Amino acid sequence: MDSLNSTNAVKASVVIPTKNPGQIFRRVLPMVCAQKTDFPFDVLVVDSGSKDGTVEFVRSFADPRVRLHEIAPTEFGHGKTRNLGVSLTRGEYAVLITHDALPADENWLKSMVEAAEADSQIAGVFGRHLAYPDASPYTKRDLERHFINFTVEPVVWIQDRAQYDNDPGLRQRLHFFSDNNALIRRSVWEKLPYPDVDFAEDQIWAEEALKAGWKKAYAHDGVVYHSHDFENIEKLQRSFDESYALYRLFGYVLTPNFKHMILSWLAQTRNDWRYARESGMWRSHFGLTLNTPVHNLMRSMGHYLGSRAERLPLRLRHWLSRDRRMLRGLPTSKKKLEQ
Repeated sequence: MDSLNSTNAVKASVVIPTKNPGQIFRRVLPMVCAQKTDFPFDVLVVDSGSKDGTVEFVRSFADPRVRLHEIAPTEFGHGKTRNLGVSLTRGEYAVLITHDALPADENWLKSMVEAAEADSQIAGVFGRHLAYPDASPYTKRDLERHFINFTVEPVVWIQDRAQYDNDPGLRQRLHFFSDNNALIRRSVWEKLPYPDVDFAEDQIWAEEALKAGWKKAYAHDGVVYHSHDFENIEKLQRSFDESYALYRLFGYVLTPNFKHMILSWLAQTRNDWRYARESGMWRSHFGLTLNTPVHNLMRSMGHYLGSRAERLPLRLRHWLSRDRRMLRGLPTSKKKLEQ
């Protein structure tokens, strides 16, 4: 199932890296194949050692557009594996999603491609994320607030390089890119492949494309369900990874000092409790709301420690990294330990 597609007529190739995605992938793959488009597309699943029946599921999937390519777990890398996947396809556009990103409707793929086709200078497109229906109200709120910001200016590029270089806020907004749900133009990827890094490969790629003179677009209708409700320790580890990557790769310091960490924690908790009161969460999600101070403290501590990761003992740095645990196939939550 891993032979190259010989046709050059495919406009979009959907690339999905997988490793033990669980039952959600049984919904993702059929929904990807159910997309309504006026152009041909194919699907490549790149699996890195799943033991949960995913490989067998893909092999038995009755759609000739779907192919499977297997790699050893030790060969996986966020940028490296996506580069491999794109290289094994022939679409004019490579559309990248994660194994737990479920297209919200049958027009997801069409919307992503339409956003890219609007301007030949658009190197990449990222689409909206919706929280799964059973996600926490906080997760739903945060995703909605995050992505609505991009509707104001859906196509961006570097108009003033000096301003871009000197304004961290502008830089973060312009180079934000998420290949949980993204499209990249093959002709650009051939010149600018993904970097082989352990985190933020998508944002590094987007920044390099912008610096090379390309544009980036947001597709509000190219929407998938993709969300995580992190437990307290997972939130600490996830925030650590995010902060460490942004510091190491872009020089951003999310939490300048200990005082900032405390003030940020208190402000976020105050805002969340206000939201809980206004939305009725104190009644409908009492335990979640009561846990808010602890959860927010984990986020603030993760951001604080991530900016100072290289000062920490190596063993502690490894424990704090959720992404490292995932790459090594280690449990990342009590739920996974119990399964």
